[in-house]
Amino acid sequence: MARIAGVNIPTQKRVVIALQYIHGIGPKFAKDICGKVGVPDERRVNQLTDAEVLQIRESIDRDYLVEGDLRREVITNIKRLMDLGCYRGLRHRKGLPVHGQRTHTNARTRKGPARAIAGKKRA
Repeated sequence: MARIAGVNIPTQKRVVIALQYIHGIGPKFAKDICGKVGVPDERRVNQLTDAEVLQIRESIDRDYLVEGDLRREVITNIKRLMDLGCYRGLRHRKGLPVHGQRTHTNARTRKGPARAIAGKKRA
């Protein structure tokens, strides 16, 4: 099992798909990494040599912000918005949608499960 950027990537999958298990690497970055290292798209992780795994690992460490560092940066950006007291920061603080979505209906993911209103009766 190959371990890249602190993540055990699945061995039976193609390299382009397996690299996407790393937080911060999506389809485009995975293809870019395979292109830089020179790994064909149809190659599977268990067919990689140790040198290729090492090259992939070094390429990710050098060029991309992934896993813990990326999560830390996102959290600090959100904290900065909240400390500034700007509109987006207030929405984060209240646990409401940030990007202008409606909240009269929907937005249950951000707001949590619906709470019953006391005294309201069904007609």
